[in-house]
Amino acid sequence: MKPVLTVLFSLFLHSLTACAAQAPLQDRLGMKIGQMVMIGFRGTSLEETSGLTEDITRLNLGGVVLFDYDVPSGSPGRNITSPDQLRQLTSELQQASRIPLLIAVDQEGGRIARLKAKYGFPESISAGRLGQLNNADSTFHATLSIAETLAKAGINVNFAPVVDLDSNPDNPVIGLLERSFSADPDEVTSHASAAVKALHAKKIIATLKHFPGHGSSATDTHKDFTDVTESWKKTELMPYRKLVDEGYRDLVMTAHVFNASLDPVHPATLSKPVITGLLRDSLGFSGVVISDDMQMKAVADHYSLETAIPLAIEAGVDILLFANNSTYDADIAEKAVTIIRSLVDKGTVSPARIDSSYRRIMALKQHYLNVFP
Repeated sequence: MKPVLTVLFSLFLHSLTACAAQAPLQDRLGMKIGQMVMIGFRGTSLEETSGLTEDITRLNLGGVVLFDYDVPSGSPGRNITSPDQLRQLTSELQQASRIPLLIAVDQEGGRIARLKAKYGFPESISAGRLGQLNNADSTFHATLSIAETLAKAGINVNFAPVVDLDSNPDNPVIGLLERSFSADPDEVTSHASAAVKALHAKKIIATLKHFPGHGSSATDTHKDFTDVTESWKKTELMPYRKLVDEGYRDLVMTAHVFNASLDPVHPATLSKPVITGLLRDSLGFSGVVISDDMQMKAVADHYSLETAIPLAIEAGVDILLFANNSTYDADIAEKAVTIIRSLVDKGTVSPARIDSSYRRIMALKQHYLNVFP
């Protein structure tokens, strides 16, 4: 980040902190809670989106995720129809927020790409194909092209690279979709490192996913409870360990997989032994933990919001993602913020726990974002 921008953003954060210190306690709490929530929405412009402006301004929403296809209605053109339209949308979103938003997308390459060629964006190559080439320089340049596209569109977070090992080629949500670079953890690490460097070259925040490893599963957490107890191996942690050791501090996205060897009760997203014990304490990750979509069936079919949200926060999740693309709930941001606030009011979650997530999120934004309200 340029020195002038760094100073300006530091002053901006100082101003927010000073204002918060003078505000009533509940207002300060609300500002911090809002930053812990990221949602998906319908509409290709801010004018088309019902209630989103209020979510951003009143709830202090921390981020949004964009899609090109609306799964619940089976309709294309949900948020993305062309480069010009997308640039306008992201600009409107940032203008509506006094704290720069995290604007995220799944642009892994290949089949998992929201910015598609049919909308006027460049073609992209899958991680699986890049892994077959097995040339880190090719991965860097392929990801650099994606990063340039995202930067031009006003998107600052890519939910990539996938660091799941391709240990089950028949995996319906990883292997069969060519989302993994390789079954070899060293090769996955090499390609993921190149991808992260390419994203950083264009000031795009990276996301390692899906912790602690989704590559061995035989089912899809979007659709069902997914148990990897018998298939998961400790080698699936190697890419995370090596990248964290190299200084990686962006986002890590959790998986909703269940592994009784790591936690006999809860799936990873809701597991303190997995997120705090394994990712933070054992692997030493100090960056921001974001959940996979909390509305996916592996969680939503087994836990209510009132149960899942406190479990995720207690586990160590900093940002709760509600993609609104498995089911759609126009009030999901309000519901999530209200639940978190009530948890603090009741003493179930401490203000210090909220503050720790808020500080990690704001440190990430300070490091990368140069958009000012």
